[in-house]
Amino acid sequence: MKIISVVGARPNFMKIAPFIRAIRQLAGTGNPAPIAHCLVHTGQHYDPTLSDDIFRELGIPAPDYNLEVGSGSHGYQVGQTMIEFEKVLPKEKPDWVVVVGDINATAACSIVARKAGIKVAHIEAGLRSFDWDMPEEINRVVTDRISNLLLTTDSIADANLLREGIPAAQIQRTGNIMIDTLHNERTAASRLHIGEILAANGLADLAEQTPQVAKQLDLQPEGFALVTLHRPSNVDVSETLTQLVGLLQNIADKLPVVFPVHPRTRARLKEFGLWPRITAAKHLILTQPLSYRMLLRLNMAAKVILTDSGGIQEEALVLGTPCLTLRWNTERPITLVEHGGTNRLVGTDPEKIWRNFLQAIAEPRRPVTPDLWDGHTAERIVAAIRRFDGSQL
Repeated sequence: MKIISVVGARPNFMKIAPFIRAIRQLAGTGNPAPIAHCLVHTGQHYDPTLSDDIFRELGIPAPDYNLEVGSGSHGYQVGQTMIEFEKVLPKEKPDWVVVVGDINATAACSIVARKAGIKVAHIEAGLRSFDWDMPEEINRVVTDRISNLLLTTDSIADANLLREGIPAAQIQRTGNIMIDTLHNERTAASRLHIGEILAANGLADLAEQTPQVAKQLDLQPEGFALVTLHRPSNVDVSETLTQLVGLLQNIADKLPVVFPVHPRTRARLKEFGLWPRITAAKHLILTQPLSYRMLLRLNMAAKVILTDSGGIQEEALVLGTPCLTLRWNTERPITLVEHGGTNRLVGTDPEKIWRNFLQAIAEPRRPVTPDLWDGHTAERIVAAIRRFDGSQL
């Protein structure tokens, strides 16, 4: 059997690392039916801190193909990915194309593969925000509709797919593959020193300020808030970003804040004239984007995390970190307090965020492990693909 797996952006890398490791482990057992694997990187994330560094840290091999699609509009990324990926398939002749998550590459490569008569497996199938203004929601629905094998994280995702008419035989609940990476990297992350992470990752134009602030604050576990912010709905609208900057200043007056700044967010902060304001805020430490292991260490130690990322909601759940999601919906409802989790949807309303922040910092850490989020999801995924391989579905 031959599999092409596709990655394009940072969240994909954490999900594909355990999948590749599971394929290697299968080969190491002397299995008579080994899997040949080919890795395609579409190049949506090409900044070294968002791509190359994470490949090295997680032990992901260099891609067999880098399509170098780069940034651009959704139409450009989808179109260029389809054009370039179509050239790969006749060279490699795979039996399966495995896609992960919900980025443009996920939908684009699924469409190309199915049109070429190649089976598609979707890791993280069935996640739904029910928000059609999110480009990711369109990618999720399109990919799930045309995939042969839908690999889900939880029972809520299963129910979504069944409600949409996907045959039960095509749905396999295998658990959360991102949590495989968390388990694999947790020990190494725990050895990292918080102060050293911050001192080594100051922004170039704040090179002196960041280490000094970090040293002055001497951050201790559960003595700071962690913030990640990158979604266009939050950072591309001046009014929204201005409100969030003001909120972060208020939070920093109550509890020191660590804020690894995504390149997109930094560009908008400067474009909207907010950069001087946020860099002058006391007790607010800005850093460059961090490696997976460094960000995991901070998540493990934070008193609370404020984020608009999907994967961090899941990691916070397993780590027990109270999480405030700066969105009005989530495709990961299993993380929410109403489902027994640690996550609250707070949108971008400063009053609601502040009220929930005060509640969150008063709560103890409470790790939650949903069914099959045990670090062995990748092995179950490989087994599910092998079982399904002879099916005509």
